[in-house]
Amino acid sequence: MVTFTHDRGGTPEEAWAGWDGLHRVPALDLRSEVFAGAARAAGLLVVAAHPDDETLGAGGLVAAAAQAEVPVTVLVATAGEASHPDSPTTSPQELARRRVREVEAAVAVLAPDAVVRVLDLPDGEVMGHLDRLRAAVADHHRDGGVIAAPWRGDGHIDHEAAGTAAAEVARRSGALLLEYPIWAWHWARPGDPRVPWAAAGRLELTPEVLRRKREAMALHVTQVAALSERPGDEPLLSAAFLEHFERPAELVVVSRVTASPPPETPPERSLPAQFFDEFYATHGPDPWGFADRWYERRKRALTLAALPQERFARAFEPGCSIGLLTVELAARCDTLLATDIAVAAVAQARARTAGLPGVAVELGAVPADWPQGRFDLIVLSEVAYYCDRDDLEVLARRATGALTDDGVLLACHWRHPVPEYPLGGDVVHEVLAAQPGLELIAHHLEEDFRLDVLTRGPAAGVARRTGLVG
Repeated sequence: MVTFTHDRGGTPEEAWAGWDGLHRVPALDLRSEVFAGAARAAGLLVVAAHPDDETLGAGGLVAAAAQAEVPVTVLVATAGEASHPDSPTTSPQELARRRVREVEAAVAVLAPDAVVRVLDLPDGEVMGHLDRLRAAVADHHRDGGVIAAPWRGDGHIDHEAAGTAAAEVARRSGALLLEYPIWAWHWARPGDPRVPWAAAGRLELTPEVLRRKREAMALHVTQVAALSERPGDEPLLSAAFLEHFERPAELVVVSRVTASPPPETPPERSLPAQFFDEFYATHGPDPWGFADRWYERRKRALTLAALPQERFARAFEPGCSIGLLTVELAARCDTLLATDIAVAAVAQARARTAGLPGVAVELGAVPADWPQGRFDLIVLSEVAYYCDRDDLEVLARRATGALTDDGVLLACHWRHPVPEYPLGGDVVHEVLAAQPGLELIAHHLEEDFRLDVLTRGPAAGVARRTGLVG
């Protein structure tokens, strides 16, 4: 995830207004791309993570759809009760009630006949309720329609969840998916390589549509104005931030998805905790032979040798299994967090690392249980192919976003096919290598496994990093 705070810094709107690249984004022709043919009858579904997302990111789209007599449905995942966690005057329950009323009023200004539904999922925890959100999107979407949702790379975990659910439904139905950025205007910069500008489209807003959008924005009072004069009740959305959404155009990332026929068998999903718990119970405490096999001992040695720095300040090792690599990584790290999805594995890893300074072993799955903070080392060793393709994409984005500016991501995976695994090792590494902002600094390929080292910083070798060469 991108690291940012809503109340500090941020790219000013004048920087975006002065960037030619924003004005070169191709115009989105609503008549031919969004509302043509079946879309006019099937309608526009706008998915939002919180009340006000739909207005900020897609208010112009909603108003333009209403003017074109396109049916509009707005589906909001949460009531936004966590926007002011330290408020001394307004409880989360009261804030939720107020924000629901605000979104209903705002959408009524944009599209008077639109349907609004709030799912009331926990604010800040939408990713943990992705199945319910995905089902709701599918229920409200009609084949041939258009889905608009927060951009998955926006940097907010709830926005990522809402975008992911919309993308999955769009993929299955063949819908046109429009992803709208919100916080990216705050943390990104003109030309930022983390933003897919080549896939963007620009919706020009007529004066009447822009007027409606600005009126709707002002109706989200709990977000644009202070709840009171007391600390903790400050406005969440500053005037400078709101300037990004008062411009006479909206930008969306456009995905044209072709529906594929349903498979004869259900698609593979990420392997659940039950699979691993049963595997350890059936095959013993070291089912993959990590401790005894020369193959595993040699691979650990190559993994450690591939690390481009002698020491790391804060490291994360998901899928640590019984902790053999964890022990060796600990000698190179000031602090190390290791996690695994299997109870038996965590117990062994904790026992093996007991007494090692700075090491914590916790029960958790990735990408769902991704830890807070940033790391200068993330090690994905024989873990990512247990994910399905959607979860792998989420895992790759979270790992990239969690790296420090010069952080290192090391990935090592078995290349031979395993029928039970959703993905192969080569697919995992291709997805990781395609992440914007990562550069490859080491690549080791054998018949059995692939090892890649990527970095957020300059792709410099160890000699250059340590000053042996200029």
